[in-house]
Amino acid sequence: MNEEDLISKKELLELTGISYGQLYRWKRKNLIPEEWFVRKSAFTGQETFFPKDKIMQRIERIKNMKDGLSLDELADVFSPSSNVQSMSSAKLVKRNIVTNISLALFEEVAGSQETLPFNDILTVYVLQKLLQGGDITRDEGRMLIAVMREHYGALAAKPCELALVRKMGVPLMFLAESAEHVYFDQETKWIFRLPLAAIIEELKLKLNETEA
Repeated sequence: MNEEDLISKKELLELTGISYGQLYRWKRKNLIPEEWFVRKSAFTGQETFFPKDKIMQRIERIKNMKDGLSLDELADVFSPSSNVQSMSSAKLVKRNIVTNISLALFEEVAGSQETLPFNDILTVYVLQKLLQGGDITRDEGRMLIAVMREHYGALAAKPCELALVRKMGVPLMFLAESAEHVYFDQETKWIFRLPLAAIIEELKLKLNETEA
């Protein structure tokens, strides 16, 4: 991580307006990951730094959501795993979490399922977002489903990225703990890199909403 990507604890508290006590309470509650607290030598001794973009975005999200959710509920939102074990396909469509179109494509590959576990719900949700955004074709959607169903379980407790590259029109979809240091030849074009952590947070909030 480059020095310019880090922010000191003092600067972080000044910019966000939170207190030292809040910061470490959120750490204890697992709202801020332990690995984001980076100890480095400075002229004043050991100081704590953070990955700037990640910590600023996380604190902004906590501040925006903490009035509606308890700290324990927030911790579940930011956790890579989920307390939501499963939900019926009909209920997912009724609550506008997924569409019939994305669900039908998923069932082409995975078969019809009355109830979907969380990992499959995530797969359909990601599929829907990428299809609606015009980022992938239906054939690439089928590839996404296969990749997620085969490999996401091994990475579910870790931050990971879904990525798509194309070379001479041929797509390659893959999951990686980080695609930051993956390199291809000049004829291979990055189509997208999608960090799944933010998508999981968004999906959990939708799944945990009380039905009207």
